[in-house]
Amino acid sequence: MAKIFYSMAGEGRGHAVRVLSLVEHLRHEHELVLFAPGDAYEFLVKSYGAGQFENVRLERVAGLKFRYTGGKLDLFKSTAAATAFACRRLPALVDVLRRRIDAEQPDLAISDFEPTLPRAARSTGLPWMAIDHQHVLLAYSLRSLPFLLRRYAWWMSWVVRWYYGWDDYTPVASSFYTPPLKRGFEHVRQVGPMLRAEIVSTLPHTEEFLLSYLRSNTPPQIIDALAQCGWPVRVYGLGDRPAVGRLSFHAIDEHRFVKDLSACAGLFSAAGNQLLGEALYFGKPVFAIPENMHHEQQINAHFLQQMGAGEWTTVESLKSDRLNGFLSRLDEYRNNLTNLAGIMNGTPDALLAINEALRPSQPVSVPIPA
Repeated sequence: MAKIFYSMAGEGRGHAVRVLSLVEHLRHEHELVLFAPGDAYEFLVKSYGAGQFENVRLERVAGLKFRYTGGKLDLFKSTAAATAFACRRLPALVDVLRRRIDAEQPDLAISDFEPTLPRAARSTGLPWMAIDHQHVLLAYSLRSLPFLLRRYAWWMSWVVRWYYGWDDYTPVASSFYTPPLKRGFEHVRQVGPMLRAEIVSTLPHTEEFLLSYLRSNTPPQIIDALAQCGWPVRVYGLGDRPAVGRLSFHAIDEHRFVKDLSACAGLFSAAGNQLLGEALYFGKPVFAIPENMHHEQQINAHFLQQMGAGEWTTVESLKSDRLNGFLSRLDEYRNNLTNLAGIMNGTPDALLAINEALRPSQPVSVPIPA
C-alpha cells in the first residue's frame, strides 16, 4: 500500500470531480490524504468527510479563488488576490506541507493545479506529478483558436509554469479535445475527461427536456431565454426554488444530476472542461455560455464547436434566437457525436500514469472501462 498526498484547486467542481474519479479506484489499495480548498472541499466532503473511509483523509486548506464584481469575473481583482496569496501565505503553507511530508513519508504527490504541494514535494525530493486540465494551455498547439484566445493561453502558460516550476515531474493533461502537442512537450500525456464510475456505468437515453447547470451569479436574462425556448428545462446551480413556467429548479444532487445528464436532449451550461466531457461521453449536444472574461472556458467552447458537438456564445451576449437555433439542430449535433459517445474516458490512462510514477513496489490496479 502506497501513501499518496493529493492536492487540488478549489474553484468550481471540475478539479474535485477529477480527483474523485481517481480516488474511487485508488482508495481500494492505497492510503490517500486529500488537500482541498473552497468548492472542492465542499464537493468531496460528501464522499470522504468524517472518516467515511479509513484510508482516505480529507483536509480543508487555503487556496486561490476567483473574484467577482457585479456578478462578473474580475481578472484584475483575481490576479491581485493571487499575487497577495503567493507573497503572504504560500511560503508558510509550503513549509507546513514540507513538515507533513517529512513526518508521514508519502510515496507520491499529485496536484490538480494547486501550487503548494508541488513546491513542498520538490524541496523534499518526493516524486510528484500533475494531473489537470491547465496543461492544455502550456503544452497543446492551439493554432486553430482566435488570436486573443491564443494570446491568453500564452500568458496563462507562464502561470502554469509558476504553479509547477521547470524541474522534472510527470504531467498529465485531461481534456475532451486533443490537438497536437507543441514541440518540446511530447512527454505530456494526453488523456480524456476523468469520468467517475457512476458516469461510466450509466446508460444514456434521450428524453424531451433540457438540462442546465448555471452559476449562482447567472444574469436574469439567461433565465428569461430558457423560459422562452419552449422546452422543459431542469436547472441546477441556482438552488431549489419555485418553478417558472416550464423551468424547474433543483438543489445540487450529484446522483440526480448524473441521471438527468444521461437522459436530457441537450445541455445548456458554462463551459468547464469536466462537465463538457461528461456530456460528450453521454453523446449530449451542448450550448455553452462562458463568461466574457473566462477565456479558458471560451477555449473549451471553441473546441466544442469545432468538433460539431454544439455551439456557444458568452453569457453576456446570449440572445433567444441563438438558443432556438441550437435547439433546431439537436439531431445534427447528436449525429456528430456518434463516434465520440462512450469512449472519452481518461481515468484508466491517468491511473496507468500514476502506476508508472509510483515506486515499482507499489502498483496501482488499472480498471477496464465499463
